[in-house]
Amino acid sequence: MTDISRRRFLKTTGYTAGALTFHTFIPLAHGAEEQGNGILTAGRMGPLLCEVKDGKLVASKNALAQTMPNSLQLTGPDQVYTKARVKYPMVRKGFLANPQDPQGRRGDDEFVRVSWDQAYQLIHQQHMRIRKEYGPSAVFAGSYGWRSSGILHKAQTLLQRYMSMAGGYSGHLGDYSTGAAQVIMPHVVGSIEVYEQQTTYPVILESSDVVVLWGLNPVNTLKIAWTSSDCAGLEFFHQLKQSGKTVIIIDPIRSETAEFFGDNATWVAPHPMTDVAMMMGIAHILIKSNKHNKPFLEKYTQGFDEFEAYLMGEEDGIEKNAQWASNICGLPIKQLRLLAEIFSENRTMLMSGWGMQRQQYGEQRHWMLVTLAAMLGQIGLPGGGFGLSYHYSNGGNPARDAGVLPAISASLGGGSSAGNDWAVSGAVQSFPVARIVEALENPGKEYSHNGHRLTFPDIKMIWWAGGANFTHHQDTNRLIAAWQKPQLVVISEPYWTAAAKHADIVLPITTSFERNDLTMTGDYSNQHLVPMKQVVEPQGEAKSDFDVFADMAELIKPGGHEVYTEGKTEMEWLYEFYTAAQKSGRAARVPMPNFDTFWRNNQLIEMNENPKSAQFVRYADFRDDPVVNPLGTPSGKIEITSKTIAGYQLEDCPAHPTWLKPDEYTGNAQADELQLMTAHAADRLHSQFNYASLREQYAVANREPIWIHPDDAKVRNIADGDLVRAYNQRGQVLVGAVVTNRIKVGSVCIHEGGWPDLDKQSGLCKNGAANVLTLDIPTSRLANGCAANSALVKIEKYSGEPLPLTAFDPPENG
Repeated sequence: MTDISRRRFLKTTGYTAGALTFHTFIPLAHGAEEQGNGILTAGRMGPLLCEVKDGKLVASKNALAQTMPNSLQLTGPDQVYTKARVKYPMVRKGFLANPQDPQGRRGDDEFVRVSWDQAYQLIHQQHMRIRKEYGPSAVFAGSYGWRSSGILHKAQTLLQRYMSMAGGYSGHLGDYSTGAAQVIMPHVVGSIEVYEQQTTYPVILESSDVVVLWGLNPVNTLKIAWTSSDCAGLEFFHQLKQSGKTVIIIDPIRSETAEFFGDNATWVAPHPMTDVAMMMGIAHILIKSNKHNKPFLEKYTQGFDEFEAYLMGEEDGIEKNAQWASNICGLPIKQLRLLAEIFSENRTMLMSGWGMQRQQYGEQRHWMLVTLAAMLGQIGLPGGGFGLSYHYSNGGNPARDAGVLPAISASLGGGSSAGNDWAVSGAVQSFPVARIVEALENPGKEYSHNGHRLTFPDIKMIWWAGGANFTHHQDTNRLIAAWQKPQLVVISEPYWTAAAKHADIVLPITTSFERNDLTMTGDYSNQHLVPMKQVVEPQGEAKSDFDVFADMAELIKPGGHEVYTEGKTEMEWLYEFYTAAQKSGRAARVPMPNFDTFWRNNQLIEMNENPKSAQFVRYADFRDDPVVNPLGTPSGKIEITSKTIAGYQLEDCPAHPTWLKPDEYTGNAQADELQLMTAHAADRLHSQFNYASLREQYAVANREPIWIHPDDAKVRNIADGDLVRAYNQRGQVLVGAVVTNRIKVGSVCIHEGGWPDLDKQSGLCKNGAANVLTLDIPTSRLANGCAANSALVKIEKYSGEPLPLTAFDPPENG
């Protein structure tokens, strides 16, 4: 860990980059594909140029100029040609023999190849039977949202569109990424916050003195976006590194971002899961030194007095002072005092990641971060305050004046010329997505969610499209057991993921390289409009989700195909979307050719810069006049204490930010237990690309790596490169040791996203999937979010036979 000192921190503070201007890159010069520069498409990692030889995709690369390379942009050929592709419709043998009373066990049974017509009929017959016997709430339209780029071929939307025609379904609330924050933040600041435009990059470069990266790793996470990356975020952090500003990285792991900044940043490593205590210690110091901004707190916040009483021990008899915080977070008191001084005496932007709220009591993390920012009094000032989306989808890239693409809808309106007055149902019931296992285990159970009493549906059928839930859900063995309960599980997938291998019916779906689509880049900026051209023919018998659900709709009722597609082909949908964008583009004075010319030119369209948008400061209007521009909270102010939450009377989410000890963390670990962290990997997108050749750059002994501090490795006789068994009461995994000083003592890290690959005999996961070990509990009964970063494990040098890796192997006959 880098030594902390006033000189170290302040050697560059004050050198604000007034003369710096943030520049995003222009597209690389490229013309029509016949000129040999590639076919233009896009992925989550940005616009891509694809090289095709003899009908085969041989290379993909960024279509935008770049300073920082993005390894994910090279994965095109692996995505199309991996051995893990699902090539044909497949049905579990025990299900095929008797769909009414299937034999065998999901995950253990063989698969049998069938025709598309057979697969369609099997699904339709059992779907309609279940719907008739149990009602629409028994049908869960899964796929909480992971997706390929594109506005037409969106698996979740297309599935829900079909289920709406069928008569409704059970849906989901929230997501795994920000489950706690997106529920608590509306109570605190009146907006979801985690998916909002941030104070822009130019303003940060102009006005911030200190930038704090608190639990985020943007060098990894900005390789992708939700739609398609505009590639501006990595360039911003490159320019931030060159700016001479003070950058402080607070993270138990010396991440790729910390390595990137090197001597241009200071790394501070608290114990995992102790951020709230650390922030409270800093807050206590601010009060004791009279450096908290009392006028701001009085004018713009509600409930600080109650929080201050808690901080000073008046509420529970425990003063949350620097010594108390130091004992919990593992940082010396002098470090906490120096952080308080730096934050309060400089224009400071607190940039926070989401990993800290994917923990037990995760709601408290961002609530306390906002409270600390309010005490500094810089919210709404240029370059000050806080931001929760700088590491995601380039949240600080200024919005462009743009012709913006619409997208296909999950629902169909009634009474159209297509005759779809019968196809207008939507979700009839929804539950928090991270509680899927709890729902399967407890049909009909009442539970609390954000102040409401809800009931879990009795799920008899699951159709999951576009998401690898067996990788992103916690406690894999518990999931496998619960997954046996439904009567029908259908998975629509390009790949033989663990979820596909635990299905009754698996349908082969095209990758984005095998179909046509359109996308915008930049979730916030709308910087480019990109043609996503089909690069190669579909592999095997793969079909697009659009075609699959249109075919299935015809079985619901004659004419259903026409209703589902609204009588339009793939290209006709894209033409309609483009012309809508062209209309709004004219209003923004963006030159956009007609669709045929646009598609033929094989070029993206860059939207117009807006100088006003470039100077956007989050909460500036609120700060300017909180009466005219109130927040969306009951008081119109930042609610440090929430009367609404107080009324819910939740033990696991009190009325103001509170330090609540997690069930499994460093502070209550046994002597041989270590805190498990599950950070984002550098060379994949969650579980996507785990099969790709990039794996060769990070795998250890052909397994997922586990980072171990040398002190923890030494006492366990583990050397770099050794096979290691990590285990707890939930399961066990085989991983490869990376012995490194880049992790806090008492902790280990297995990067999330490894595909589960459980040995049939021992139950040992041969690939090192982190969620075999993680705890499947809600963050609290306020948000019911994912708490994946809450687990203790034991590790030992593995002495058994190296088990063969089968995670990416298709089943026999597959």
